[in-house]
Amino acid sequence: MTIKIRIPKAGGNQGGIRWLPRDPVVRAALIVFLVIVVSFTAFFSYYYIKYDRIIERRFRNPVFANSAKIYALPEIVREGEKIEVREIASDLKHAGYSDQDDRSKLGTYHLVKGGIEITPGPESYHSPEPAMISIQDGKISRISSRGTELSAYELEPQLVTALFDAEQRSKREVVKYSEIPPIMVQAVLAIEDRRFFEHSGVNFARTLQAVWEDVLRQRRAQGGSTLTQQLARGFFLTPEKSIKRKITEMLIAEELEGKFSKQQIFEIYANWVDLGQRGSFAISGFAEASKSYFGKDLKDITLPEAALLAGLIQRPSYLSPYRHAERAMDRRNLVLESMVETHAITREQADKAKAVPLKLAPPNVEASDAPYFVDMVRDQLISKFNETELNDSSYRIYTTLDPDLQKAAAQAVESGIKLVDEQVKKLRTKKIKVGKKYETKVEPGPQAQVALIALDPHTGAVVALVGGRDYQWSQLNHAVSKRPTGSIFKPFVYAAAMNTALDGSQTVITPASTVTDAPSSFAYGDQIYEPRNYKEEYHGDVTLRYALAMSLNNATVKLAEEVGYDKVADLAKSAGIMSVKATPAMALGSYDASPLDMSGAYTAFANNGIRLSPIMLRSVRNSKGDVVANYTTDQRQVLDPRIAYVMTNMMAGVINNGLGYTAVRLRGFMAPAAGKTGSSHDGWFAGYTSNLLCIVWVGYDDYSDLRITGAQTAAPIWTEFMKKASALPQYSNMADFSQPTGVVDVQLDKATNRLATPNCTDDYISAFVAGTEPRDTCDEQAGMKGFFSKLFGGGDKPVPAPQAQPEAANAQDPNNPQEPKKKKGLFGKIAGIFKDDKGSAPVSKPDEGQAPH
Repeated sequence: MTIKIRIPKAGGNQGGIRWLPRDPVVRAALIVFLVIVVSFTAFFSYYYIKYDRIIERRFRNPVFANSAKIYALPEIVREGEKIEVREIASDLKHAGYSDQDDRSKLGTYHLVKGGIEITPGPESYHSPEPAMISIQDGKISRISSRGTELSAYELEPQLVTALFDAEQRSKREVVKYSEIPPIMVQAVLAIEDRRFFEHSGVNFARTLQAVWEDVLRQRRAQGGSTLTQQLARGFFLTPEKSIKRKITEMLIAEELEGKFSKQQIFEIYANWVDLGQRGSFAISGFAEASKSYFGKDLKDITLPEAALLAGLIQRPSYLSPYRHAERAMDRRNLVLESMVETHAITREQADKAKAVPLKLAPPNVEASDAPYFVDMVRDQLISKFNETELNDSSYRIYTTLDPDLQKAAAQAVESGIKLVDEQVKKLRTKKIKVGKKYETKVEPGPQAQVALIALDPHTGAVVALVGGRDYQWSQLNHAVSKRPTGSIFKPFVYAAAMNTALDGSQTVITPASTVTDAPSSFAYGDQIYEPRNYKEEYHGDVTLRYALAMSLNNATVKLAEEVGYDKVADLAKSAGIMSVKATPAMALGSYDASPLDMSGAYTAFANNGIRLSPIMLRSVRNSKGDVVANYTTDQRQVLDPRIAYVMTNMMAGVINNGLGYTAVRLRGFMAPAAGKTGSSHDGWFAGYTSNLLCIVWVGYDDYSDLRITGAQTAAPIWTEFMKKASALPQYSNMADFSQPTGVVDVQLDKATNRLATPNCTDDYISAFVAGTEPRDTCDEQAGMKGFFSKLFGGGDKPVPAPQAQPEAANAQDPNNPQEPKKKKGLFGKIAGIFKDDKGSAPVSKPDEGQAPH
């Protein structure tokens, strides 16, 4: 058919088209065609220009922002340590060193006969001093540097994590296409986009097939998006399903293909793709997923591991190998079959890979990522630095975290909180009568939370920190949450008393001094404070050493009154417990402090009287290794070294002979240690060795009463952590506490608490500030007085295992005081030996001017 169009002459009065085809059907079809062409051209041109500008803006800067990296405490290897060459090489390789010269600015290493040569590079954390580590029979036999013999050598710090995006809470390790193993590329293409290197962004045959399945056959099982389309959707579009969005997606995909090479597109995809969740963080990209799921670098991934990651792309949460192992295995095997179909692997390789079981890294994120620790580091950094500057400049953040100890802490908390849950369940289990039968019912209630913080008592470095039982469930960091401290505050009362040996007080108080443990009333302003011992058991006149070991409430408040509440409060504040007020309730830990606060306060006992502020940062450096900022701890003398040692000696009695005996010694931790149990509404344990200090807290977020003692909840976690720590080479030397000059050890008779002689064979050893030790001998005090002294607690005697108690003594209302019960008799005293450490002081924070309770 010929179409003639008449063009009017200039100046004529006829405009436009003279005529169209006479056939009205053809004419209408032509008009419709022209309208469609014009509309499509306009639509295409508009969106092409629009998204061309958007793509230009989006990719003008690096696709994925740089991020600051957070590093752990360097591992120190020592002469005589059991270690293999391959272990050191693996650590160095993981830290970024290369076994080839000039391949890494961090440093290089070379395996040589009988050892390993290490050469830090210009960007290393260390000074560029090389070292030769010789190993013989699985032990380090010699460490030298430029001819100088060394007793130890510090390896390059290991990467903990990147500084995460605070808004998206995602983690990503960016890799280049050349760093992605071919097996990973083949696995992804086999299951997601087999014609990736052939199409121009859209696989039209696959798209038509998807339309047939989705629209015409009303099925939703078919996906037609290429990798490029997935990128287009993920970077520029919403998840809505519509024809307009699909067309736009295809348009953007075509534009992306025109701007980037296939390798560049795959690299962007490999770093962008969502592969599940770890803790509260999204796992972005294959490199991060390899570390999260397998604990290894992407370059070391195996065939079955690559197939598993490729399979997760479809539905990462639904296919999570941690929650749905069978689904993940089925999907992995489907990927392997797809790889056989694309000839990426042979049938034999696929069958062999299918036979490999899932080998996943432990799911406990606390053990590897230390998320609560990292949160605290991030908060500290952004208070001083601009977050954009930190990330864009790729700063290196060197911290105090010890990866081995962090793993030990995470494992101890994981196992210990299960024991707490079991005890809580028993308390909540009730028998109710239904008809003629009794049924067991577990009452609902909150879930116990936990915090553990460990630090080097001589540097203040926080080496391990767990802020809760499950970071994914709750990001609330209980290590910095303020809670009533309970009985772990009591050592500050006794330390203030010991200070009388040096501060010129008329009355000198020593560990062998006696105090009356009996129902008492204490005046505070116009209020009366009436603490009670657990189970209303009182011990009469007891030594201070015994009162602390058995955590006697009334005796402790009586001692604080005698010393002066103000002196106790001043000492506590100087140690960093700033909330305390000079009241009777202070003596029993009624005021709030966080586990982090208490860890700093206890350094005064563990570090010769010098209080250290806990620190988490060592150094901030730029991408070239230049120092931006270094960090050190604040320190101040809080106690005389002699007083600190006497208190350590008394708290060793808590563990060896007091309420900590069952939770620590009977659980197998036998290294020299000092500590204190604590119970308020919560459970506490604070303790330390010569090289490690640890605080554990257990309680409920809603402040309800745990109704289980610190000896039964927090102390077992502390013990399990310390046992694991003592098995590590760097903490195995848990030696006896160093005794300063001016302190003497004295053998005392248990019956009289006087100097023991050959006639008094039942004795114990106690430390005193020189010149304050008892002078009289046991021979000068005999008969019934000695008998009653022994009966009423004068002496350092071990106690049997504390019995689990259903609930604490109820708090008294100071406005409605109860009549104190009478002093226990002879058999009550004997039974009292078996009491547990459930303090009776109520733990609500007292108001100003009101008697604490």
